[in-house]
Amino acid sequence: MAVLDAAARAVIERHSLGYVASVNADGTPNLSPKGMMLALDDHHIVFGEVRSPGTLRNIRERPVVEINFVDVLARKGVRIRGRCEIIPAGSDTFAELRPHFERWGALAERIRHFVRVSIEAVKPISSPAYDIGAEEEALRSHWKAHYQGL
Repeated sequence: MAVLDAAARAVIERHSLGYVASVNADGTPNLSPKGMMLALDDHHIVFGEVRSPGTLRNIRERPVVEINFVDVLARKGVRIRGRCEIIPAGSDTFAELRPHFERWGALAERIRHFVRVSIEAVKPISSPAYDIGAEEEALRSHWKAHYQGL
């Protein structure tokens, strides 16, 4: 089982929107953003499912996902692959996990399931701009100005 290091945990904490990739029955990809996402511990990520019937169906049939978290200003992030467990509302485990999601306020009341991902691989993501000498602060400034101009 892979371990989330401090840098990966920081990205997840600051950028809790994770893009969850699962596999449809026909082998095509299903990519779904999940906004209520957290690192539960060094070996697990959990997200709250509100309206993701396709993702749940895929996980039930093929319980493996990859999740990407990206800091869009720094052009860095982390990709995580792991096996999933669906935890339904009403279960003891659901009740144990629920307090971790208070930060999302009223939206957390809509959670129907939690999906706990046991982490098998953790890999960094970075822009090719770093390969040619870009500095993180310069990229942050550039992309911040870009998004403010939209």
